[in-house]
Amino acid sequence: MKIKFLGGCNEVGRSAILIDDKIVMDYGLRPSEPPEVPIESAFPKSVIVSHAHLDHSGMVPSLMPEHKKRVPDVYLTPVTRDLTQLLGRDTIKVGREQGFSFFDEGNIRRMDRHTHPVNYGERIILDGSDYDAEYEVILYNAGHIPGSSSVYLKKESEDISLFYTGDIKLGATRLINSAQPAEYPQSDILLIESTYYGREHRDRKELEREFVDSIKETVESGGNAIVPCFAVGRTQEIVMILHSYGVTPYVDGMGLSVFSLFKHHPEFLKDAKALNDAFADAIFVNSKKRKKALSEPSVIVTTAGMLNGGPVLYYLKKIHEDPRSKVLLTGYQIEGTNGRRLVEQGCVETNGEVMKVNADVEQYDFSAHAGDSELKELVSRFCNSGTEIVFPVHGEHTEEFASWTRDKFGCEAIAPKNGEEFIIK
Repeated sequence: MKIKFLGGCNEVGRSAILIDDKIVMDYGLRPSEPPEVPIESAFPKSVIVSHAHLDHSGMVPSLMPEHKKRVPDVYLTPVTRDLTQLLGRDTIKVGREQGFSFFDEGNIRRMDRHTHPVNYGERIILDGSDYDAEYEVILYNAGHIPGSSSVYLKKESEDISLFYTGDIKLGATRLINSAQPAEYPQSDILLIESTYYGREHRDRKELEREFVDSIKETVESGGNAIVPCFAVGRTQEIVMILHSYGVTPYVDGMGLSVFSLFKHHPEFLKDAKALNDAFADAIFVNSKKRKKALSEPSVIVTTAGMLNGGPVLYYLKKIHEDPRSKVLLTGYQIEGTNGRRLVEQGCVETNGEVMKVNADVEQYDFSAHAGDSELKELVSRFCNSGTEIVFPVHGEHTEEFASWTRDKFGCEAIAPKNGEEFIIK
């Protein structure tokens, strides 16, 4: 089995893994300025998408060029299918505004025609003359966002298998059920995300209380609490948290469209009624109502989660000099994004201008990723079951993770670099 890494090595973003020059697992877009894409174009027979976040699915439509007689088949869960199309169309819109273009509406329609929705636990066989081998594929719940998957891939002719965690969450959230590693099959190779290697997550209930208390304090002092969120997963989780504490937020941005989409896939949610109740209590905002949302002390949940575009920039321009107001970041901020710049330098860049933010900035770890101990638990489970090679990916400390794995289990552990290729027999 040949594995080539086209992105997502020692970084968070643009995940892309090519297997035997035939199968791509994820093909993402790093939402930096300018956006970064996989380091090489791929021409696979099949694409397996772990989940619909831009850094994993954002470039899949680009694999569907009109000039090709044959484009790849795409395998993903039903909710990931719908989300990937939604995010693809938003990427086209953002590209027009920011001056980049990776694909168009025709690519998205072509992707849809070649998409095969797959349920968790369903066995898929890739074979025929196009593959020169038979591959077995099974998707498992990864607990990251609705529809997120870990991927088991076995090459039958060589009797070799791999397990790709994708982005994975073992702890409970309000939105979805967590991953269940006990259900995962043994594999020879493990490709594991490492976003939070070396860092633990705080107790969730304690974190929620601190977050809500900060919001209430901001509103009571006459300020606006701006809560930037990822549209997929985080917006819905935060609205559910606020509802449970009796806080009614304004909600702006693509998170509303994602909520509407989730309603059509209740089987991928922990409690569809709780999600519907939370949004029934929220106040929906569009571009014409943003001024009203700021006209009184309020909490505003809005995209984009890393401050690279979206309605959040409108709100930041309005409150950036108000010491009573606050920006409450709720997720990981990738290097090169406005969110990371705000945390480290206290400013953001918008329309080519640097804007100093004098409002308070707080960061809360509502992560949908496994923490350090959970990542180590996963490696332990696989290595003790016969896994021989571990590749830490999707993180900024993959070398350290690989070193820990070698020292702890004595198996081969490699932190790959973008562009590196490995042949495993």
